Amino acid sequence: MDGFASIRQRAEMRKGGAAALAALLPAVPDPGLLAAMPDDRVLAEMARRIFCSGFVWRVIESKWPGFEAAFAGFDVARLCFEPDEFWEALGRDARIVRHGAKIQSVRANARFVADVAAEHGSFARFLSAWPAADQAGLLELLARRGSRLGGMTGQYLLRFLGRDGWIAGRDVVACLRLAGLELSAGAMNRGDLRRIGAAMQAWAMESGLPLLHVSRICAFSVGENRTDAADMNRDAD
Repeated sequence: MDGFASIRQRAEMRKGGAAALAALLPAVPDPGLLAAMPDDRVLAEMARRIFCSGFVWRVIESKWPGFEAAFAGFDVARLCFEPDEFWEALGRDARIVRHGAKIQSVRANARFVADVAAEHGSFARFLSAWPAADQAGLLELLARRGSRLGGMTGQYLLRFLGRDGWIAGRDVVACLRLAGLELSAGAMNRGDLRRIGAAMQAWAMESGLPLLHVSRICAFSVGENRTDAADMNRDAD
């Protein structure tokens, strides 16, 4: 595979120089903030990412206060013991997007969060303790033990929770292929994610950059060259 220096150089040329590229990179996540996150906020973010999947994100964001109210503030202990009638009523609740399978995923993920918190003190402590070099393994666990947390949803979840990591979006996958990494058509199977994770970790070690910045620079190095605010989500396409 190509080294990261050439990828970074290409991104700098496309974005107007090293300073311009640096200005497009977001703040590095604070692992202390992640470790301190309460379980209700983790479950809320799981629900937000699941409901945003395949939907217009701004619609979900505009309705989010209604989601918080309908799901009892995502109180994990409470949701674990709500009866079937509570969940059935949510399917008729106009405050949220009434998608039955996604509503039921919140119920399943409340139990998932509770189980992990019982094992590790809190779900966020579990996330912050997971080895940075094994994001692929963490994504596998989310997909296996969680509900509707596979694929890109799990990657977005980790990003929005504030864990340093990569997103294998369209442009990042294109960058990896251009650099010589062999990936399947969808670039989402277990082997692909392992290969992506290994490549990202190698580039992070080479450059001294956090995985978030490696991922974002990869996205900036290929695809449609934009310099506006939309650039901030290039690795999330």
